[in-house]
Amino acid sequence: MEHILFHGIKQRKSLLWDRTDCWSILESLAKFDKDAGNIVKSVRDMNHIKSSLGRVRAWLRLAMMEKKLPDYFRLLIDLREQLQLCSYETGALLLADEAGIIAGLLVGLSIIDCNVAIKDDDLDRPMDVIDFSLYLKEIISSGAVVHKDENESFHKVATILNQKHYLEECNRQLMASVTNLNQKMEELQTANTLMRNEIENARSGLVDLQQENSMLRCANSALHEGHRRLLMTVQQDIRIERETYQQSRQGMDCLYQEAKRNLNEEIQTRLDLEKELFLQIGLKQETDIAMRLLEKDAHGKQDLIVSLRTQVDEVKGVNLETHHKIQTVEGSLQQKVDVINQLELKTGQMVSTIQDMDNEMRRCEAEERSAAETARKLGSQMADKEAQSQTLETDLRIEREWRGTLQKNLEQEKAKTSRQRMDLQHLMDIKKECEVLQSKHLQLQLVCEEQEKALAELGSHLSQSKLKMEDLKEAQQATREAHWTDDREANACKQCGKLFSVSRRKHHCRNCGEIFCNDCSNAKTPLPSSAKPVRVCDNCNSKLLPCYSAN
Repeated sequence: MEHILFHGIKQRKSLLWDRTDCWSILESLAKFDKDAGNIVKSVRDMNHIKSSLGRVRAWLRLAMMEKKLPDYFRLLIDLREQLQLCSYETGALLLADEAGIIAGLLVGLSIIDCNVAIKDDDLDRPMDVIDFSLYLKEIISSGAVVHKDENESFHKVATILNQKHYLEECNRQLMASVTNLNQKMEELQTANTLMRNEIENARSGLVDLQQENSMLRCANSALHEGHRRLLMTVQQDIRIERETYQQSRQGMDCLYQEAKRNLNEEIQTRLDLEKELFLQIGLKQETDIAMRLLEKDAHGKQDLIVSLRTQVDEVKGVNLETHHKIQTVEGSLQQKVDVINQLELKTGQMVSTIQDMDNEMRRCEAEERSAAETARKLGSQMADKEAQSQTLETDLRIEREWRGTLQKNLEQEKAKTSRQRMDLQHLMDIKKECEVLQSKHLQLQLVCEEQEKALAELGSHLSQSKLKMEDLKEAQQATREAHWTDDREANACKQCGKLFSVSRRKHHCRNCGEIFCNDCSNAKTPLPSSAKPVRVCDNCNSKLLPCYSAN
């Protein structure tokens, strides 16, 4: 639609001149359609659009989004007579019969919902294809004369076309390089965002791991402290049990010694009774003394039992985890109490035997048998004590095994801390890799900046080459359009129409080649074909002055 609107439009003959007439045509549609006036007003309010070409492109996009483009195009076709008089040439596509076919094809766009971005698009960029048809036309009139050297003109036209193709190819290559650089910039930006996200994730993971490491260290220290306290309590328990065992062993040894002494005394008394019956009174006194000693021993044993019970209660309060061991110790103490009770019974039996000996001296043999029986019971008690000592040894072995398990658990905790240190080292390596990636990202940013600078330099070179091409085209146009009129053909001034005479001489215009009088060609202006100012007519002077003032 852009090329259709610009085809055959009347405009200034310049290579990069902005086509302003087409926008004025679209503005004139506001007089005939209110909706078209709203579109024109909205386009005028867009401050980011600077050129009329950009306004035309924005108008086309808004009309297409409102589904009014076929109606506006039909309105332009209906106004073709006015357009032919003011803006378009006779061979324009908009004035031809094919314009109705194009309007019919545009009706199909009304079923499509379009949503085109206007702010983000570069609407002021020039057209990709430059139309050179306006510069290649030959002005042929009814009274014009064809140039003699046609080969030279065709050669110039060919050089102009070659330059045109070269400029188009350069423009195409530059656009391709710009698109490639934009794609690379987008890829680098996406890679940069991904790397930043990965770095943030790695930092958050590092913080979490550091927190977890600190928590594990605190738990490890608490476990060490708990194990140390538990080990100290176990050692104290073992020491207390060992002391109780030693005390009970000493007590049992004392009991054994006392029982053995008592047995020896009984044997001695039996022998004394067999040998000396007349010493019964002395033996009775000795038995009284023995009874007192036994009572003292019984009281001491009872005190020992009370102290053992208090120690057992303290052990229960110190460590609840060794409750089953304390129960076994209480069982052993109960057995000891039973043994002591049995010993008390035996002492009572011995008292009864002494009383029986006081009462019945004749029953010595029965007492001897009872003494033998008591000896046998004492032997069995000694065997029980040895069994108890073995059970205590097994308890000590169990305690040692438990200590070994505690040491194994401690080694496992040490292994866990070593693994945590390895994980921390791995995180430090990841951090170093992130720093390397950041340095690479900075290098890529520097490369992108250098490429942008190179692109800007290429754009400046391209603009300079376009300006040079424009100057060459103007010079070519000036040399092609200038036609030197023969003196014999001109009898009057081209502008004022006065006849030439001796006083009114003929003067050629160096720009158009026509013959004028002195009054109509007294201006001097520099031309591309001459370095110095030369004579030109008033019409050429009025046309050339704006160009030189703009340059």
